[in-house]
Parts: sequence; structure tokens; C-alpha cells
Amino acid sequence: MKRLFPEYTYGSGPRSGCWWDETIAAPDWPVLQDDLSVDVAIIGGGFTGVTAALFLGQAGLSVAVLEAETPGWGASGRNGGFCCRGGSKLSDRGMARRYGVEGAESFARAKVDAVNLVADLLEAHQIEADVHSKGETALAHTARAMEKLRRSADDGGCLHEAADLPGLGLGGDFFGGYSVPVGFGLNPRKYLFGIANAAASVGARFFQKTMARDITKTSASFDVRTGSGRIKASNVLICTNGYSSENMPEWLSGRYMPAQSTVLVTRPLTEAEVSAQGWTSDQMSYDTRNLLHYFRLMPDRRFLFGMRGGLRSSPKAEAAIRQKVQRDFKAMFPAWADVDVTNMWSGMVCLTQDLTPFAGPVPGQNGMFAGLAYHGNGVAMGTYCGRALSRMVLGQDAELPEPMARPPRRFPLGSWRRALMPPAYALMALADL
Repeated sequence: MKRLFPEYTYGSGPRSGCWWDETIAAPDWPVLQDDLSVDVAIIGGGFTGVTAALFLGQAGLSVAVLEAETPGWGASGRNGGFCCRGGSKLSDRGMARRYGVEGAESFARAKVDAVNLVADLLEAHQIEADVHSKGETALAHTARAMEKLRRSADDGGCLHEAADLPGLGLGGDFFGGYSVPVGFGLNPRKYLFGIANAAASVGARFFQKTMARDITKTSASFDVRTGSGRIKASNVLICTNGYSSENMPEWLSGRYMPAQSTVLVTRPLTEAEVSAQGWTSDQMSYDTRNLLHYFRLMPDRRFLFGMRGGLRSSPKAEAAIRQKVQRDFKAMFPAWADVDVTNMWSGMVCLTQDLTPFAGPVPGQNGMFAGLAYHGNGVAMGTYCGRALSRMVLGQDAELPEPMARPPRRFPLGSWRRALMPPAYALMALADL
């Protein structure tokens, strides 16, 4: 493996304290110990990989999913649990400029379809994932940001002035907001394991602690070598997102950028504490900063609060970003400044230079496909891309919008591309003022 961040990033340190681990036990997947022959080998056991495994298994193909760590270890088992429209960091206007009005509209439809796909899978497989919230709300952090919300508001959502927010149970120092009816919050670990169980029921095989160390293309198939076994597969899906390797495959090198997101969860709040802050809604919400904060009151009355912004990865850097998250939480929700934070952890999201997701064939590797770069919105978009990849393997129309079908370009600076992030984040922080 040839990864972009130091080894600490891919160890237990950043994910220590993850709340979701306490909510459901992980399935006991075996370690691959022998040679195996399958139709499809899937590298990565997150939302993308397990969804692809489900649809491929339902179509009658033999599937093996290789998870380098334990079930739910990566971003799919440690994210904020926001199933919402997203997947790109391009504005609607920027999307239309680059891909045309039709391309922008097709991507907008795909974002809604992705949310609906998750809802359909939850219902079809009777997955109990602590679902709540009717859509999501963007909350303006400045008067200028509120003016932008007013200009961009349409009939698909509901605009809220600052005076409206207390009545909606959205108490805080915000200048207004805008709600859309699409999306919901959930427990991502319960959802992930529910889809994996459904995939296993149709024959998909899952392996943990089974890192793919080398993929070789032969005349008729792929050889995927792990530390303790080998898989021969007609097709290979790369579903590793922010935990990708520069040489798995070589084509991927330089085409993705991992970035850190950090989350905290409080102890359950009392009704008096909820009332004191004036945040009584279970609406999943986020502020309008570029380096955004995202937050929601969960069904058990714990409050989840997360943010982007970590640029380095080490024990010292992890301690610093966790302190930063707590400071921002206390500043935004001062009535809860003395409430115990019981859990805190970090994980990697994934970006592309084009700021759009990708799902498609790997050039020059017939039978290999990749899906990645959900820009912090992997619950819905990772699921959507997993289904799209399964359709590609089956020779079906993946029905992907153009912005997602274009292969990502390489970032400048190659393996040194992380150096681009500090100035980019500094500019975004200035724009947030």
C-alpha cells in the first residue's frame, strides 16, 4: 500500500472513541486464508463496496469483499450519519458552467435519487438504523450568507428568517436558514451492517483483515493478492475512497485528496438542557461556512457535532483538532458548554480536483471499475455509486450524470499534493468571515 498520509492516519488513533462502535456489534467476518475464484472482487467494505455486493449478489454473481481492517472501520463506520443531497463541492452555478444546464440538472436529480435509494434499501431489507429528520437545514452564519440563501432559495425548499428559527426548535446565533425536504439522519454503522447482511444473504462473501496488496491483470482475469490468500476475479471494484492507495491501481495516483473530518457526541441531554439552548428539533443541520459544521440531535437525545478542517495527522494534531471541535461546539451552543462530551473521533473524506464524485471504468484495465470522492456525503452518494458500479459489471446502463462519469484529473504536485490544502483552507476560512 502506498498511502498519502502518515501511518498514524490509518491506525486506531483517529477513530478511537467512535460512538457508533458502542451501538451495534460488528459481524465476525473471516480472514481470507486460501485461494478463491469469483466473478467480482471488491476492494473496500464501506457503503460503496457492500452496496455493489448486494446488487451483484442479487443478479447471481459470485462476490468477495475484502476489508483491510475490521467491519465498519473506515469512513462508512465513523461518519456523521447524514443521508442527504451532496457529493460535490461545486455550486449549482459552477456545475452549470462546467457541464451545462442539462449536466447540472442531471446531477441534481442523481443527488435526490441517491437519498431515495438509501430509503428504499432500509425499507426493503428492514434495517433498523435510528432514522430521523425530515430533510436538512442550512443555517446562515453571517448576514451575507443569509442574503445568499435568499437569492438561491426556490420552491423546492423553505426559507427561514432569523425570527423563525426559535419556533422551529433551531436555537442558536444564526441569521436564518433554508430547509429542503430531502434527506434524513441515521446510524451509519447499523445501515452499513444491514446492507452487508443483506448482501451475505444472497451469497456475497466478506473478509476482514484482508488487505489487497497487489492486483495483476492477466489475459482473462485479475489476480488479487492479500497477505494470506489470493483471489482470481473476472472483475475488480475499487471502493476505498479516502483510504485509497496510490498504487491500487496505479491509475488512481494523484487523482484523489483525503481530508479530515472530526465528530463529537455528547451524553444524552435532559429536556431542561434541550430547552435551555432552544434546540429541540431533530432536524439534521449544517452551517453555511466553507469549512462547515454539521450537527443534529439524535433520537436518544445525544447531540452530534462535527466539522471539517484537520490538515495533519499525528497524535499531537489529533489532540489539537479535537480541542478545536469542542471550542466551536461550545461557542455555537453555549448552553451546553458544560455538558460532557463522551465520544470523539476523526476520519477521512475524499475530494477530487473537479470537486465531483466518480464512478466508472479504470482506463486501460478492462473489467476494473472505481467509485470514490463523495466530498463528505458518502451515505447516499456512496450507496448510489455502489449500485452504479454493479450495473457496469452487469453490462447495464449505470444511468450516471455526466459530472460523475468523467474520470478525475490528477492534482498538481503528485504525492506532495497535500501542500495544496493549507492555502486552500486559509482562503476558505477568510471567505467564511
